[in-house]
Amino acid sequence: MTRIKATAVATLLALGLAACGNAGSDDDSGPDVKVSDNAAASFPDGSRMKALADSGTINIGVKFDQPGIGFKGATDDMPQGFDPEIGKILAASLGIEPDKIKWTETISANREPFLQKGQVDLVIASYSITDERRQVVGQAGPYYVTGQQLLVKKDSDISSIDDVKGKEVCSVTGSTSLDQIEAKGATPRGFDTYSECVDQVLNGTVDAMTTDGAILLGYAAEHPDDLKVAVDPFSEERYGVGYGKDHPEMCQWIVDTIKKAQDDGDWAKAFESTLGKSGVETPEPPTMDACPAS
Repeated sequence: MTRIKATAVATLLALGLAACGNAGSDDDSGPDVKVSDNAAASFPDGSRMKALADSGTINIGVKFDQPGIGFKGATDDMPQGFDPEIGKILAASLGIEPDKIKWTETISANREPFLQKGQVDLVIASYSITDERRQVVGQAGPYYVTGQQLLVKKDSDISSIDDVKGKEVCSVTGSTSLDQIEAKGATPRGFDTYSECVDQVLNGTVDAMTTDGAILLGYAAEHPDDLKVAVDPFSEERYGVGYGKDHPEMCQWIVDTIKKAQDDGDWAKAFESTLGKSGVETPEPPTMDACPAS
């Protein structure tokens, strides 16, 4: 997916979210997924996949505060969004029903620690693939591509990326967005969650918020009278599925499962039930990277 196409998707997403109101609606449980029968028998002995299939459960780290990507309202039984849908597809290939998935709220700053300490089995949390991250954890993908933009107040005079020089711009601690905005001349401010960062923009404490365009437009749709998304995308963010480096065999399983979902239409259904609710044409899924040699 090109950055232009990603921006078009995100723009229409904002319209869809604005139209439907609550991004975490209880009646938005996503499409059904076919859960594999006797899945454990299809995996090698000693593999992490077989162990998870035998256990009948999996712990997946996702965001809880990103409308359209990963969102869990106070009354929701499980998180909703494109990332949780990808998680359901992966769990289903292990024979695990959606209601047997343990969902762990995972903020940007603890994605690597959670994987390194084994606190979660997978991280699917708008987790951009980088060479640095692949030094400490496994990342399979990308299963989705977007681009970094800015969220500003409606009356802001920031209209191009050059305008952020000397401005205070927030994002979440541990995200690639802070590094990239600092490289553009802004003063970065880190917060634990995106919602905290949005509040700082709303009250004027910082000049802008930055992260992936699809995420920002979800927040702009929640505050249509106060906030807007500004500037053309100035990065390419390739979302990957995180796994522990002590289980390298998981990479090929993740890639094969998502490729199958792309081919049989489950990836498209996941997109259409979340980011595609705006009615935008479902994009071609991105080509995923080859797994490292074992």
